[in-house]
Amino acid sequence: MNFCSLLLLQLPLLLVFTTTSTANIPPGSSLYASNTSQTWSSPNNTFFLGFTQVDPTSYTVSITHRTAGVSIWTTDHNVVVGTASAAVIDYGGVFQFLHNGNLLLTNRSGATVWTSNTGNLGVTSASLDDTGNLILKAGSINVWSSFENPTDTLVPSQNLTVNQTLRSGVYSFRLLSSGNMSLTWNDSVEYWNQGLSSALKLTPPTLQLQSNGILNLLDAGSRMSVAFGNDYGEGGEVMRFLRLGSDGNLRMYSGGTTTTTWAALADQCQVYGYCGNMGICSYNESSLSPICKCPSLNFEAVDVNDSRKGCKRKVEVADCAGNVTMLELKQTKFLTFQAQQIVTIGITACRVNCLSSTSCMACTSTSDTYVYCYMKNTPDFVSGYQGPVLLSTSYIKVCGPVQPNPLPSDQIGGDKKFRESRGWKVGVLVTGTIWGLAALVGLFWWFCCKNSPKFGGVWAQYTLLEYASAEINQMRFSEWAYGEFEKGNVETIVDKRLADHGVDMEQVMRAVQVSFWCIQEHPSQRPTMGKVVQMLEGIIEIARPPAPKALMKGSTSGTSTNLSSKDSAQSTCEASAPPPSSSSSI
Repeated sequence: MNFCSLLLLQLPLLLVFTTTSTANIPPGSSLYASNTSQTWSSPNNTFFLGFTQVDPTSYTVSITHRTAGVSIWTTDHNVVVGTASAAVIDYGGVFQFLHNGNLLLTNRSGATVWTSNTGNLGVTSASLDDTGNLILKAGSINVWSSFENPTDTLVPSQNLTVNQTLRSGVYSFRLLSSGNMSLTWNDSVEYWNQGLSSALKLTPPTLQLQSNGILNLLDAGSRMSVAFGNDYGEGGEVMRFLRLGSDGNLRMYSGGTTTTTWAALADQCQVYGYCGNMGICSYNESSLSPICKCPSLNFEAVDVNDSRKGCKRKVEVADCAGNVTMLELKQTKFLTFQAQQIVTIGITACRVNCLSSTSCMACTSTSDTYVYCYMKNTPDFVSGYQGPVLLSTSYIKVCGPVQPNPLPSDQIGGDKKFRESRGWKVGVLVTGTIWGLAALVGLFWWFCCKNSPKFGGVWAQYTLLEYASAEINQMRFSEWAYGEFEKGNVETIVDKRLADHGVDMEQVMRAVQVSFWCIQEHPSQRPTMGKVVQMLEGIIEIARPPAPKALMKGSTSGTSTNLSSKDSAQSTCEASAPPPSSSSSI
């Protein structure tokens, strides 16, 4: 150890003016909240550990990717500067690697805010490696690591096992022993569950994100791909990571937090509790992001500065002077992921039964696939979703009279406006043309060529988009069209007569992208019809579609991405709610 290192250990206050960049962190080393430029770095300087400023008075200790500026691990609590509370840290706060082997975060009075709980376990060294893993070792044995104690992020080279959890606020993400991935609200309501449980039988599975943008489930001797970033296989030097956001959605990112390449739930409003208790999640034409609102003027926001904190009744039902009624919310459902009473009755009986029940606080009547009445009993949490494609009607108890929300100016005549919008016209025209031509050519082949030895083998080789072009004979239209799409030549793909009608090319682009999603080889990659409508309407953002047949072509970066009909890769577009249990039906 040189003289400068000894001097730093003996005079820690000098570290305020010095930047530490070492692979191995000597016992006794300290970082100070007052100097965010002071860090512990990995050998190649890709990652560093240090204090990061959250706002003018708040700091957190985190491991950060230097180029992307992405935090991949943090301590459990923020470090707050400049308050008189003994439970927070000011400029005297310190993050230390103690001589007893413990990592310790303390406030200005010396109280512990966070600890690795590794004191007196024989730890002799600490290091931050080039993958971003902070490791404490006793000789050559790992005693503790940040990869084994994740917070909200998973990076390549980091495995997530069944004993580990990603957390962000009230939301958590786990890998189940069955091989399924699970998103949970408040450790009680599971609102998303996907995976390949039938393929993993031998040992507890492991989840791993590859650097090429593929999320894999690993088992002894087997590897199954469950999710693909829409840029997978491209840009091997790009920083990719998987993160559970504070909004409850699990996403894959490429390069930074601004580029999402995959999301567990394409529809953010399907996240349980996104808008808080009694909050209603919806979209409008002026924004692709979800908005949170109260069911009616009978309610008020819990926090006027944060609509996601939910709503409360202005007058509680228990305090109502006998004038309790049901507020009707059309095209709305209360998310039904938790146990509740399910009755096979119609909409009128659903409303009356809930109104007459002292325990029921809200109900949803469905009329899409099954006619069910979901009755939510107090004091259950109510999470609502309202959208133009929903066929359900919901009711919630209020103290009358009912005071509906004023209709926004951009939603007056909503159904009529929606049907007459340019996006809808273009979507119907493009989609209708494709399906119509496919049907006509299909009939021609069936009656004329199905038994011909010359043409019989060709039938299975053409995809849906290949039937839409009468100008390119015997060519793979979909591959050609995707090439033109990537070049930005959308006008060469669609019917040239569209240009004579002055259509919005942005709407055309949306319809073309939806078409590419609809012809994906693997069924799990194709959107549902409800999702197609939402994408055409512009309610949700459309991810960049993979090239046609890309999922069926060999390997990427040495890892096989072949999928068989038995595989069930994670859907790119939607996670559906679980069907009601027969044991709870009446």
